[in-house]
Amino acid sequence: MRSLLWSVVTILVCKVHLKNSRCMRFSYLLLLVFLVAGCSSSDTRERLVIYSPHGKEMLTYYEDAFEAANPTIDVQWIDMGGQDAYDRIRTERANPQASLWWGGDSPTFDRAAREDLLAPYQPTWSDAIPEGGHGEGFQWAGTYFTPEVLTYNTEAFAGSQLPRTWDELLEPSYQDRILIRYPLASSTMRTIYGAMILRQPTIEEGYAWLARLDKNVKTYTADPTQLYLKLARGEGDISMWNMPDTYIQSAINGYPFDFVLPIDGTPVLTDGIALVNNGPALEAAKTFYEFVTTREALIYQANTYYRIPVRNDIPQEDLPEWITSQTIVPMDLDWARLATEGPTWMQYWDENIKGRGAEYLQEQGLE
Repeated sequence: MRSLLWSVVTILVCKVHLKNSRCMRFSYLLLLVFLVAGCSSSDTRERLVIYSPHGKEMLTYYEDAFEAANPTIDVQWIDMGGQDAYDRIRTERANPQASLWWGGDSPTFDRAAREDLLAPYQPTWSDAIPEGGHGEGFQWAGTYFTPEVLTYNTEAFAGSQLPRTWDELLEPSYQDRILIRYPLASSTMRTIYGAMILRQPTIEEGYAWLARLDKNVKTYTADPTQLYLKLARGEGDISMWNMPDTYIQSAINGYPFDFVLPIDGTPVLTDGIALVNNGPALEAAKTFYEFVTTREALIYQANTYYRIPVRNDIPQEDLPEWITSQTIVPMDLDWARLATEGPTWMQYWDENIKGRGAEYLQEQGLE
């Protein structure tokens, strides 16, 4: 690349200063040589494309570690939300680009499995997966339990009372203080919004709850990075997000974040991993799948990236104190209903409620 840039500079020098035809011919020839050389050079390693929402810190670490152990494989990950990963795999059904999908909630994986987007694969540690921790026929397997929490800026709440329940976010005192990751692209947010709907006696009352929340939302961010930056800068004070990422952004990036586990229960989603059906490098994908889900890998992920392993054969003494000391009250959810009806709920929210919560409530005669 440096040589290519130098050739371009040479051409410009000749053209502007020398205006010498011999120099120009030489420079164009030099540029052509480098262009041909660049096109002819190729990486002979097998390419393994992975779609994952697990963040650049964790993905970069495992790209490097896996390539060091498997030098004939070139890992190429694309960091995207779990819902975005599903949408992309579905779009690419006829010509899959990725071979592995690493991260997303169980309802989204179940939906992908029903649509024949995933290839069955029973991992070597399948006996250590608890009941409900994998899809039918092992089209996906659980890797982590992910509690959803109230993530907040500690500086904004210094000396003030924290919310303890989901419903407190609807209070007028939180108007223009809440930041939300745009839910349609995020399996985390789809799970949280779906849980908020299922908490209510009817779906209509669930929509009304989300409309009241919308009244207090300052911004819907396009991706997690924007959520973290805005929350860290004080452009909003609090969000609905997940426990592991809150820990990571505080411990690794130094953001002033902490979280509240709502006392009225929290959705605890099962985060999964799966092979893409007819993916181009499935054997390499199986190797990576096993590489990142060994007991040793999961212990490392728990200590470094704040992931709670699904595998039940990991000794408690090997897990960090933040896992063994937490009191998490899982919300009782109909996960099957969330998987089948959730997409319809989210589409309705996007078309009727997002950005117009007050108007929606007025139209429904609720305010």
